[in-house]
Amino acid sequence: MSRPEPGRNSLLDTLRGAMEGADRAVEKVLQETAADPKVEESGTVISTGSGIARVSGLAGVGADELVEFSGGITGIAFNLDPDQVGVIMLGSSEKVVSGDRVRRTGRVVDIPVGDGLLGRVIDASAHPLDNRGAVSFVERRPIEREAPPIMARSPVTEPLQTGLKVVDALIPVGRGQRELILGDRQIGKTAIALDTIINQADKNVTCVYCSIGQQGADVAKFTAQLRSYGAMEYTTVVVASGDGPPGLRFIAPYAATTIAEYYMEQGRDVLIVYDDLTLHARSYRELSLLLERPPGREAYPGDIFYIHSRLLERSTHLREEHGGGSLTALPIIETQAQNISAYIPTNLISITDGQIYLSPNLFQRNHLPAIDVGRSVSRVGGKTQLPAYRAVTGDLRLSYAQFEELEMFARFGTRLDDKTRQTIERGRRVRKVLTQPELRPLTIPEQIAALLAVTEGLYDRLDVEKIPAAEKKVREAVTSGLPEICQKIEAGELLSEEDQAAIVKKAREALELADEEEETPSGEV
Repeated sequence: MSRPEPGRNSLLDTLRGAMEGADRAVEKVLQETAADPKVEESGTVISTGSGIARVSGLAGVGADELVEFSGGITGIAFNLDPDQVGVIMLGSSEKVVSGDRVRRTGRVVDIPVGDGLLGRVIDASAHPLDNRGAVSFVERRPIEREAPPIMARSPVTEPLQTGLKVVDALIPVGRGQRELILGDRQIGKTAIALDTIINQADKNVTCVYCSIGQQGADVAKFTAQLRSYGAMEYTTVVVASGDGPPGLRFIAPYAATTIAEYYMEQGRDVLIVYDDLTLHARSYRELSLLLERPPGREAYPGDIFYIHSRLLERSTHLREEHGGGSLTALPIIETQAQNISAYIPTNLISITDGQIYLSPNLFQRNHLPAIDVGRSVSRVGGKTQLPAYRAVTGDLRLSYAQFEELEMFARFGTRLDDKTRQTIERGRRVRKVLTQPELRPLTIPEQIAALLAVTEGLYDRLDVEKIPAAEKKVREAVTSGLPEICQKIEAGELLSEEDQAAIVKKAREALELADEEEETPSGEV
């Protein structure tokens, strides 16, 4: 057996140590430069135009997934055809050309939420439009979310005061309700929403206003009015302008609802206004026709009902164990020539819990707000109304509807019996009391005082044109002279017969004092 040569073991040990040192060095380098490999699926733009793009190569893309073009513009994968994908673009299609690369993001469209959005004006992607810097937020949430299940919902029992006598007295809206506002063009639909938002000051109601397809000047005027009345402090304005991409107009109401849901899930009462869903439906029809989806009635796609129902079903009143918040929706739509039986109006009437219909005839006669009481309805009804209203306006709605029928009948005849003439004269005074200037919402005690005075016939001896001045004096006298009763009204307590008698007495005294002042010539004592 041969002996190992001298020094051979020491050489082997040296080589072994060098190899181990090299292994450790390589391992350290690999750890320091460790890469996280990612698989990214991309495709190619085939064609673009009018807010849509056709893309090939995205075999694994999912429905409603967000994709990103090489220029940084995003889009929504909408049509998943075997050989291509139809994409709704959320930016200008002019910046994307055929041959551009498109990559999947693996997520759906989302939007920032949080209290940092209060007082801000943003677009449907949460980019600021008010020159106040970046938007602060808590988290990002998908714009498409499931509506709360039935077992998580609570009955609608608490009123949402609009400040408008005709609505709060005859068409009450509850917190968690969906009340449609519809009527022809330029007759005051947005004005009702504006008064309602302004009236939520000091009522712990957070507001979200979603403008869809409106002109920039109109939106600027609306936000300026909110600021002048201090309403922007509790309001978020989401804008999708009419000259912007149709994709942003399509996602705008869903993004606004996600922002409102965050407030609702914090246990707050929230009001959201969609102005208006007619333009939203038209934007969706435009996108669908460009993507060659089969048209149906009036060229709208077959799922036009579904896109609005899944939006409005998210408005509700949650049970206490789910936060106890509420989301009240006031969607606005436009009718053509008073045709409420058209496709979009009938869809939304069937989805919502009632409607406020504005009549062009009343608008032309300067009866503002031009709400047609006969065609308007609240399916929640008196369940959300304060007891004081029910005590004062019990049969006012029915008697007012009868007056409108008698007034129309009286145009065809000249001989009327005394009772009919008295009913018509009382009805004209009721209608005058129900008129109200824009941007002048009234408190609950002021409304009760005005309505009780007219139902008790205190205005019957006055000329119709003198009623607004007399009503103002009545409101001032009751609110300043009967503070205890006013507190009971606001607290939701039922008015006793003695309370009603006290209000009527105070109103009569105010009218008599006004008569004395009118009869006394100026300068005399």
